[in-house]
Amino acid sequence: MSLRPYRDIIKRRSKEINVGKVKVGGSNPISVQSMTNTLTTDTISTIKQIEELVNEGADLVRVSCPDEESTKSLKEICKYSDVPIIADIHFHYKRALEAADNGAKCLRINPGNIGDDSKLKEIIKSAKYNNCSIRVGVNAGSLERDILEKYKEPCPEALVDSALRNIKLIEDNNFDQIKVSVKSSDVFLSVAAYRQLSKKTVYPLHLGITESGSFVPGSVKSSIGLGVLLLEGIGDTLRVSLSDDPVKEIKIGNEILKSLNLRSRGVKIISCPSCARQGFDVIKTVKTLEEKLAHIKTPITLSIIGCVVNGPGEASQTEIGITGGGKDSNMLYLNGIQSKKIKNDEIISKVVSLVEKKEAEILNKK
Repeated sequence: MSLRPYRDIIKRRSKEINVGKVKVGGSNPISVQSMTNTLTTDTISTIKQIEELVNEGADLVRVSCPDEESTKSLKEICKYSDVPIIADIHFHYKRALEAADNGAKCLRINPGNIGDDSKLKEIIKSAKYNNCSIRVGVNAGSLERDILEKYKEPCPEALVDSALRNIKLIEDNNFDQIKVSVKSSDVFLSVAAYRQLSKKTVYPLHLGITESGSFVPGSVKSSIGLGVLLLEGIGDTLRVSLSDDPVKEIKIGNEILKSLNLRSRGVKIISCPSCARQGFDVIKTVKTLEEKLAHIKTPITLSIIGCVVNGPGEASQTEIGITGGGKDSNMLYLNGIQSKKIKNDEIISKVVSLVEKKEAEILNKK
């Protein structure tokens, strides 16, 4: 499917850095990440959750390292992870040193919590030696004391000031494998801070609305905040922070990118909300298809529309389409062209078969 000019997003120019095998920034695709919520010392559970995240489409996974036992566990976790591991470091700089030694490919540090400049210098030295990148993770809830005193409250200028200060300190130590975030739980504050920061640094930006809440409100807040920034070309990697299963964070993150044509992994389903005109149970059909097509990784467009009002038009824009008809008679479209009529009880099996066949054809051409 060709994209019309009005759908083009001009991405902000940023420096390319390496997070293990994943390149972040520059002209590279926007990567999606999440964070494990298992005990890091429970290596089996943590590795299992990482596998689940990767299967959903995670490019990177962050793991919390609150104590020495957790950083020791990273050696085993990194060994079995298919994606680079980011070590989440907060209060003790030695955890960052240990994490880098044990295989982490990026160190996420919170400047407001990490301590004085000498400790940050030790982290930079370790990152250099272990070929790690560093994320300067500024958070509205944990700004440095002097910055809070200066600005009186968390505001966009305060977050950006903290970020730029720490970027300079890292640069002064001849290190440039940096990505930066300026997160808040407030959408307006986050958007304003990222906009300001995007004009003052060339480093890749990690987007997120932190502590956004449970699945529904968190997904909405993240979609609005991240969507606004991504439409403006701001952002190189992202995390949707939810009080829920981390796998859902990856799902929502990928859906945000897919909706903006910034990512094209898996089946993109266009479906109607259903009404009295529907020729089949649209909601149930879509839910079932989402489950049965979750294993598809190849970009394929699919429309499931319950009636003929908008069905033919939507089907003309997708590779596979179903339009509801009367009396158990629905129309199947292939590449926008009418193919044949199918009954309600044939929809699921027929669509799954066609999608799987389509993916096989695409993969065989590569």
